[in-house]
This record gives sequence, structure tokens and C-alpha cells, in this order.
Amino acid sequence: MPHVSRLNIAPVRSLGLETREEIDLGPDGVAEDRRFYVIDAGGRLVDQLTSGEMVQVGSWTDPDATTLRLTFPDGTVVEDEVQLDGAIETNIHGRTAVGHVVEGPWAAALSEFVGREVRVARCDRVGGTRSGHPATLVSDGSVDALSAVLGVGDLDSRRFRMLIELAGGAAHEEDTWVGGRIGLGESILRISAPVARCAMTTHDPSTGERDYDTLRAIKEYRGQVNGKDLMFGMFGEVERPGVIRLGDEVRVLA
Repeated sequence: MPHVSRLNIAPVRSLGLETREEIDLGPDGVAEDRRFYVIDAGGRLVDQLTSGEMVQVGSWTDPDATTLRLTFPDGTVVEDEVQLDGAIETNIHGRTAVGHVVEGPWAAALSEFVGREVRVARCDRVGGTRSGHPATLVSDGSVDALSAVLGVGDLDSRRFRMLIELAGGAAHEEDTWVGGRIGLGESILRISAPVARCAMTTHDPSTGERDYDTLRAIKEYRGQVNGKDLMFGMFGEVERPGVIRLGDEVRVLA
């Protein structure tokens, strides 16, 4: 059976992924994942679609999101305790994030890096804008199938920004689990629906620069759903919270 080969979170939305050896998956997801996001001077979302270079900045926070650390490509580290300022609501691709602007040294450092004025905000609740789908997963077989259509060698799977990556799976084996349940470590997930992909998957996950036309390739060999959506990877709903570790095997449940 497929097993867990990589676990990814992004404490700050659209910044570089933090890879972990284990995650504590709760009902609303991993507490540290996507807890913070970046906005411009007018309060609008700033993400990888508009500032691809953001993926070069690493981030870390604790489960309570009381400390935030950013690590820049030149080795500069900006870390401090989180102090909340005014309340804010932000449109994030059709969903509303409710949170507070964060005071501290991160805004100035990020603004200098991306070349425009930005601020950092923290979501008030774990899961941020999620109303469901706290887990995502994809298999190496699926990534290899897409690589073959693109005609490239190894395609860096981090571009899909999935919480759980699996090794040892057949191409799109995860699709066959939809409507069913799987066990991973201490957790049980109900595989609910495929993930619709956007232009962020066309960016190199290390630099943020556009490299491969993944959307065209997905359309070429998988087609579209509802005449518009390009699906790759699966969503999971948490039926039983618990710790998932590297090497944990998928258990397909009755």
C-alpha cells in the first residue's frame, strides 16, 4: 500500500512550505497550517499568484500561533512574539478570512523582499478560511503520470502544496478512495472530493517562477470537470483526529 513520504504545512499562506516528520491533524486541520496570510496596504490578499517570489521565504509558528519566524533566502531570520492589532476581514478567493493585523518586524522585512508595502494578518481560528477539507493528499504515481505528459523528469510535487504526499501509489490511486475512508497513522480520513487546481501549480516551488504548464497537461490527459475545473489530488475530511508520521501506510477501510 502507499505510505506517507512527505508532510507539508505553510504557517504563512503562499510562503515556502515547512516539511515535517509528523503532523497532529485535528478536526480543522493542522493548527499551524495557513494560520497567517499576507495583505497589501489596502487590505487585499497578496499571494503566490501575484508575488511568486514569496515561496522563497520560509515560515514557522507554534500551535497557538503566538510566535512567528520568517527565514529569508539570504539567511536573515526575523522572529518575535505575535502582537495583534486591528480586526480585519479579507477575501481569499471567494472565502472570507476573519482575523487581526499582526504588529511586529515581519511586515517591513517582507515589504522589502517583495518590493511593495505588505502586512501580515493572523486568522482568528484554526483552519483559517476553511469550512471543510482540512486535509489534502496526492500520490507519487499521479505526479509521475503528469510528469510524463509534460515530458519532464522528476516534477517537484511541492508545487501542489498538499498536506500529505504518498509514495508507492499507482497513478491516481487516491481517486479510487473517494466516498470511502482511509486510516493514516492515528487518524481516519473520509476522502470526499478531488482538488481543483489553479495557476500556482505552474510555478517552481523553490523560486516562484513559472516553469511548466501543468494546467494544460492536466486538461490534456484528464479533461475538465463541469467544463472548467482541472482536478489533481484529493480532499480529506477528518473523522478521527490523530498524529500522522512519515512512513505510515494507507489503510483502506470498509
